[in-house]
Amino acid sequence: MRRHYRAAYTVALAILGSVMDAEDVCQDAFIRALERLEDCRKPGKFAAWLLQIVRNRARNYIDCRRIRETVDVDKAVSPGGMKTDRGVEQSELRRTLEEALSELTEIQRQVVLLHDLEGWKHREIAESLHVSEVASRQHLLNARRKLRKFLGQDLLEEYRNG
Repeated sequence: MRRHYRAAYTVALAILGSVMDAEDVCQDAFIRALERLEDCRKPGKFAAWLLQIVRNRARNYIDCRRIRETVDVDKAVSPGGMKTDRGVEQSELRRTLEEALSELTEIQRQVVLLHDLEGWKHREIAESLHVSEVASRQHLLNARRKLRKFLGQDLLEEYRNG
């Protein structure tokens, strides 16, 4: 679980767009994978198998709870109960990034998050998403173009540099 959680979470977040929903789906997917471990025919491709379970569980989650409004409570509060300037700035940046990512297609979100945040190679992404490496590269290129257009070059560089 430790080895694959971040990738699973990233895929769930790319599909669902909600931190809390992504965490729920990841936990559910890991339980499902554990229950069905004998169904993994190729242990060398466990990560791809697990991520497919995550994708399926996320899509099922969307179907079951069509639109669930949640308020993401910012954790950017100082001990005195006041929001700090840095906390407000990070909160605004998070919202802007989430809005920009929501403009991407599901596969573009998955590719950009797996590649840029998780550091996956295109070969790994292609195998996981059942597309060619060329398609993975094309999705990343198109996603970055959309993000650049939405965010502007300065904000995109800040996002990519952490």
